[in-house]
Amino acid sequence: MSQPVPKGTSTDLPSPRLHLVGDSTMADKVNLAYPERGWGQLLPEFMLPELSIINHAANGRSTLRFLNEGRWQLLVTELKPGDYVLIQFGHNDQKQDDPSRYAAADSAYPQLLSRFIAEVRAKDAIPMLATPICRRSFDATGKLENNLADYAAATREVAASKKVALFDLNAQSCADISRFGLAASQAYFIQVPAGLYQKFPEGKTDNTHLNTQGASWIAQLFVRELKKQQHPLAAFVWRELL
Repeated sequence: MSQPVPKGTSTDLPSPRLHLVGDSTMADKVNLAYPERGWGQLLPEFMLPELSIINHAANGRSTLRFLNEGRWQLLVTELKPGDYVLIQFGHNDQKQDDPSRYAAADSAYPQLLSRFIAEVRAKDAIPMLATPICRRSFDATGKLENNLADYAAATREVAASKKVALFDLNAQSCADISRFGLAASQAYFIQVPAGLYQKFPEGKTDNTHLNTQGASWIAQLFVRELKKQQHPLAAFVWRELL
């Protein structure tokens, strides 16, 4: 089900401000009875309240769909000089069977990222890129499959060419999942039993979307990378452990 375009009231906050732009892996989840959480939803738990975090991320969105729905234009309209904008897509961009979302890793996807960067800079704001987080996908031999590698590589290339800060959440999360292994990595993703949720009467194992632990884990990776890079936003890190 489509989520409404975010209203401007949530962005009428004093600076400094960090805008989050992305898909379901980053988005706020309104149904707190279901265990899915986006890592952007947990990020404020690591940061000082002096940093305003505005989460524009939404389920099912790609770079193309985020633009065509008017979500990107709304964000740009509300940007103020000195705002930070962190952009993370890829999961839905790779869906070739959906022309409303598909953005090829070697063409439309980097082109749209480059456009986003230019439009953020035109408002005297600061763009940042993050690679898409890893899916929990293991092959028959127990080896992790990184089926977002092309999009992660494209994001790295755009970040390098446009000289923007890069947060390589794909490389970090894939390394962690591989280290955790098939069984232990399940603790970070959604697994619900049968007979509890109406939408999933037979239960569900979800290897893409995060639970509270998983969202906290990715937010922690981002926070630690802020400090490692000595990024200006590192001054607003409150803690690395919850």
